[in-house]
Amino acid sequence: MEVISRDRCGLYAKAARQGAPQAKQVADRFHIVQNLRQAIEEQMNLHGRATGRALLSDADNITAAGSLLKSRLAHRTSREEIFTTIHALRNQGLSCSEIGRRTGFPRRSIAKWLQFETPPDRRRAALKPSSPWYFEEFLSQSWKEGIRTGSALFSLIQERGYEGSQSHLQRPLAGWRRAEQQASDPKVEHKILEPVRDPETGHAISPVIAAALCIKPRGKLTSDQARKVDALKTRSPAFVSMRSLAMRFNGILRGRVADPLPAWIDDAIETDLAPIVRFARTVNRDYEAVKNAIEMPWSNGQAEGQINRLKTLKRAMYGRAGPELLRARMLPFHHTD
Repeated sequence: MEVISRDRCGLYAKAARQGAPQAKQVADRFHIVQNLRQAIEEQMNLHGRATGRALLSDADNITAAGSLLKSRLAHRTSREEIFTTIHALRNQGLSCSEIGRRTGFPRRSIAKWLQFETPPDRRRAALKPSSPWYFEEFLSQSWKEGIRTGSALFSLIQERGYEGSQSHLQRPLAGWRRAEQQASDPKVEHKILEPVRDPETGHAISPVIAAALCIKPRGKLTSDQARKVDALKTRSPAFVSMRSLAMRFNGILRGRVADPLPAWIDDAIETDLAPIVRFARTVNRDYEAVKNAIEMPWSNGQAEGQINRLKTLKRAMYGRAGPELLRARMLPFHHTD
């Protein structure tokens, strides 16, 4: 086997490495774009709409600077509160699914937390030369001495055995830059972002619609969609940044040349938009598969199309017929005899 096309799930990547280590892995382009759209939707949820870690207060979740990561807050400042609330809901007889609907946590996370009697500790994995944190002491000293550019620090730690990428190095550097910015301007006001409304209808533009429009080129927008995009760009600086990144990313995918991808990852990580930063880091971790997706013709298109077709047929006849009719509708005539 020479090529394996897969979606973004880490389990598929691991299975491919174990089953066919010689094969080139190709991340499916549809799933890459879908993950980007989901990251944009998560960010747009901050506009007047609760999402995810609903147990935290709005002041904890949303800041004018936009630099607080909701998932980190959930684990750093409110683990005890979250743990207590989940167990209290469980003691009321609620199922994991119902607790998930009330709290915004995935069902799997809730089931995992219910296995513990106290909030589980977060353990930091053993550091390796492929991690910039392995050189944290040296980087911190160099930072204090005035060496602030990523390329200069990257060269210095490479001489000391660093095996990771330059984009991976941006994580601690971005944190130090934010810390200095907050130290110079400690008065950060908390506020809820107002929902962006369509100027003609007055209706709030949902995060789902905003995310779909964010990745759609201007030339393919209808007049109504273009009006919504303009409203979003006027009212949401985050949308402006995400649309610029999304158009660049689409250009890289369609251009079939992966050379601009590392620079795109660096720029995305430098933003204060937590979902976009998270997406960029996952792309960086899966860089070879994403690079192959850009430069190679393979994809999951045929398989995904057949899966969607099967789901459509199954749902259309749900409760009305059995597997024989489904088989007859799904397979070609000469396979149904």
